[in-house]
Amino acid sequence: MQKIKVLVIDDSALICKILAEIINRQPDMEVVGVAHDPIIARGLIRELNPDVLTLDIEMPKMDGLDFLERLMRLRPMPVLMISTLTEANSEPALLALELGAVDFISKTKFDMATGLESFSDEVVSKIRMSVYAKIKKSTANQSEQSVKQNLSYAANQANWGNKLIIVGASTGGTEAIREFLMELPPDVPGILIAQHMPESFTKPFANRLNTQCRITVIEAQGGERVLPGHAYIAPGHSHLLLKRSGGYYMTELSQSEPVNRFRPSVDVLFRSAATHAGKDALGVIMTGMGKDGAAGMLEMHRAGAYTFAQDEESCVIFGMPREAIAMGGVDEITPLKSMAKQVLRRLAYSDKPNQLRA
Repeated sequence: MQKIKVLVIDDSALICKILAEIINRQPDMEVVGVAHDPIIARGLIRELNPDVLTLDIEMPKMDGLDFLERLMRLRPMPVLMISTLTEANSEPALLALELGAVDFISKTKFDMATGLESFSDEVVSKIRMSVYAKIKKSTANQSEQSVKQNLSYAANQANWGNKLIIVGASTGGTEAIREFLMELPPDVPGILIAQHMPESFTKPFANRLNTQCRITVIEAQGGERVLPGHAYIAPGHSHLLLKRSGGYYMTELSQSEPVNRFRPSVDVLFRSAATHAGKDALGVIMTGMGKDGAAGMLEMHRAGAYTFAQDEESCVIFGMPREAIAMGGVDEITPLKSMAKQVLRRLAYSDKPNQLRA
């Protein structure tokens, strides 16, 4: 069996030693090199051709984010950010995801007495996941152009009725959600989103999206009336559910046990939408590892909701959409670049797809 080749890039000798010990204990991976700054790393990448990089953010000679931007522009490859910055200051981690990093891990986890095992498990599982990630060059300019193209279509669809959009994602989802939301018009129906993300990141993630999108994006607080032109992102500490109060849709938070190992769970959100919105909901499952959301999407489908899955080619990880498709809960498989347009088109009609006009 060919092992996963990992290059560790970090200015801390202690961190490099810990990561090497964790990785080299695994039968399916090995550290092939260590670099204490990005300048050294450039030569090692050419020499060793690693499968995955682990990358710190704060380093001498060149900032980790500057290095990541150049790497993704010139030689895209799977990068896992491992840094103390990621929880103390989430902005660099969110920017790293925008630049193309697959995921991030906080070094602070192994500072706790019981945290090393959890840190080790997360490092190993995310390295294994990163190998399967589809890495592409930045398409920021294309996304902006897509927004301009789709808004002219969206502006003609003024009457959404009592519709809602329900979205679930995991690995790669922060960028997929950003691209999707940026293409939506200000009067789009209310949107509820479950994205697997640590507690300290969901509010900064929502705030960042709010500055980039035409709609209002907030971290859900629970008890809010779901309004048109608003997206509500599940906080990292709670499940997000849809409820009804009289004639209104409302958000609800729950700290019940994780589902599919996650809280927030996509399945929990999707099932609540199936129960309380039925055919008025429209479901979207995006890139992510595992099966969270597949069973819930099937329930939405059976309740009359129209459902979309992101296609394999545009996913970073095709796990969650693949599982939803396999269970039979998906009506339409769509590339990410077309998702917003297809969702807006679907919202303009209340019947099933054979009654759609071309």
